[in-house]
Amino acid sequence: MRNWLLPEFIEDVMPAEAGRIESLRRQLLDLFKVHGYQYVIPPTLEYVESLITGTGSKLDIATFKVVDQLTGRMMGIRADATPQAARIDAHMLNHQGVSRLCYAGKVLRTAPSGLARTREPLQVGAELFGHAGVESDIEIQCLMIKSLQAIGLTDLHVDFSHVGLFKSLIEAGSIDEHLENALYGALLSKDKTLVAGLANGLGETIKQALIDLTDLNGDVSVLKRAQTTLPALPNIQKALQDLTSVAEKLVNLDVQIGFDLSELRGYHYHSGLVFAAYAQSYSGPLALGGRYDEVGESFGRARPATGFSLDLRGVVTALSSATLAKGILAPVSDDVALQVIIETLRAEGQIVIQALPNDETNLGELNCDQTLKQTNGEWQVVSLTN
Repeated sequence: MRNWLLPEFIEDVMPAEAGRIESLRRQLLDLFKVHGYQYVIPPTLEYVESLITGTGSKLDIATFKVVDQLTGRMMGIRADATPQAARIDAHMLNHQGVSRLCYAGKVLRTAPSGLARTREPLQVGAELFGHAGVESDIEIQCLMIKSLQAIGLTDLHVDFSHVGLFKSLIEAGSIDEHLENALYGALLSKDKTLVAGLANGLGETIKQALIDLTDLNGDVSVLKRAQTTLPALPNIQKALQDLTSVAEKLVNLDVQIGFDLSELRGYHYHSGLVFAAYAQSYSGPLALGGRYDEVGESFGRARPATGFSLDLRGVVTALSSATLAKGILAPVSDDVALQVIIETLRAEGQIVIQALPNDETNLGELNCDQTLKQTNGEWQVVSLTN
């Protein structure tokens, strides 16, 4: 047995990629900080009830579970940090007004997902609690776009939807849970024929609206079509108004905006606007987000909430290959002047590697292209090719 092999979809992150991931992690946390988002570090392990309550079955399936040897209770290894942020807001901070939280840490999932195809994503995200208006959704969406642009992604495209459209039709048609789940699956797959077949026993208005949802995707003109084709139910009008506000506010950002009103990702978890960011030549979403007002209620304190997250490891994997920054090789010496210049260079952010006695490591492994050389009594940085 080769005991150095790692499990499927679990990998080491090598120096060049790890260095870029860590640099971008710090950059994103600094970006969140100047926007007023406070950094939290939730635990890796929690009791299962806390991790998956109110999030639907999908997260339950994605969560590794272990037995707590101290209590005998079932614990879970977090598969998503968002419910943990909601718990912190509800019980640890207990703010009455708006609170803004951010996080950056590994999560573990039973199956791979996302760009990196790993079961151990590095999830970075921001959550806003305590405000129910579309303005907080727009704040989160703008922060997501800034985050992806800071990473170096261009030609961004953000798709929007609103789970309230489908929920309103379900409520208006008095549709039972079994048929609701079937229609949900059919809309996710954009299967108009199946939607029509499933809706056969419903009223004509609701049936046609469900069928129309499969065609309501494209640019901002989709919203005008939806106004005329969908029933004039109050919650539908409110959802379309929120989507229109998003389109108006984000129009000046360097990003393309699209709408897909049959997109129901996270339907059993989200409660309002949902969105996903994409970039040209990258398959799959780079970041996901939405409103999830009901989750706080599961922790005994109902709080409006909206947020986004991205897998930083996946995003970095999708970028061009990372390369290690080159360093400066310093010779073996106790010269005080040499030590001073070494520390000065390191304080400036330069990589300086001091050789060890009898060290035969080649320059390729050290990744140095310069060295410190004493000339006329002064230490100077010179190229190793000279």
